[in-house]
Amino acid sequence: MINGLFDIDFRLQKLDQNGDPLVQLNAIVPWEQFRTTFSQLRDKPRKSTAGRKPFDVILMFKILVLQSLYNLSDDQMEYQIADRLSFMRFLNLQLDDRVPDAKTIWLFRDDVTKAELTKTLFEQFDRYLRDNGFAAKKGQIIDASIVSAPKQRNTREENKRIKDGEEIEEWDESKRRQKDTDARWAKKNNVNYYGYKNHVSTDVKYKFIRDYEVTDASVHDSQVFEQLLDPNNSSGGVWADSAYRSEKSLLLLKEHNYYEHLQRKGTRSNQLSEREKQGNHTRSKIRSRVEHIFGIMAMRAGNLLMRCIGLKRTRTKIGLRNLSYNLTNFARLKNAAC
Repeated sequence: MINGLFDIDFRLQKLDQNGDPLVQLNAIVPWEQFRTTFSQLRDKPRKSTAGRKPFDVILMFKILVLQSLYNLSDDQMEYQIADRLSFMRFLNLQLDDRVPDAKTIWLFRDDVTKAELTKTLFEQFDRYLRDNGFAAKKGQIIDASIVSAPKQRNTREENKRIKDGEEIEEWDESKRRQKDTDARWAKKNNVNYYGYKNHVSTDVKYKFIRDYEVTDASVHDSQVFEQLLDPNNSSGGVWADSAYRSEKSLLLLKEHNYYEHLQRKGTRSNQLSEREKQGNHTRSKIRSRVEHIFGIMAMRAGNLLMRCIGLKRTRTKIGLRNLSYNLTNFARLKNAAC
């Protein structure tokens, strides 16, 4: 079959009619502002001038964003770029352009991990938001979501040694590379999970993630409560579920002049009064906004299982996921304002 001169244009127009969200994302997000941050990855002296030049850093960054939004593996990402017109257009690639392969994508993300750039990129975009009319307002919501990792088939003895911080010397190098010794078990609503936690602080008005921390799943939510508090929010209100409520956290909020809106939890011996139940219901109307964020991430990407090994790489993956959410939320708000 011979393609006509305008066949691709017609297909792209059809995508536009159906509302391709990547068009708005591409047009509204200030991609070039990230170039300076990535420049350090290209400052390494080349051993030779021979061979192909490396792919543009903004192109590679946009690939990581796509990967985060759709939860694609490196191999799937390579295939989808070559297969989907919407992805090619988002990346400004033509049909005859070279497409980064899976190994190239992995190496670029690994460079980002080694340089610890993810949090820098996240904070850079948050400053952009604050400078362009999206400062954090009306209080903040703090919550955490478990991100599952592939379960490890270790013996009980191996798990105990890993938990104690020991290295399993009996494992050969190839086996050690495939073992995630940083992930941990946690129980939530009587269900056991294995993996990590994405702790976030979001603003009430715009629902942007303003800060985040990544830990293994066993770390209690309250342990990162203080470091997620945003002093730049225009309001002193802090919303969180009952996992964060303790004498220590209440004293902390009072000392820093925050208004606490933490959910209360009753027990068999000390059940909540009707007034306390009503207070929980009122607070949940605001607090549920952070659940919407986690829900959007899951709805877009489907199964959010981590495809990397170790806390450092997981921090990069989850950080990119949080940043990608903020990028799409910014595009949505800007488009709604037009």
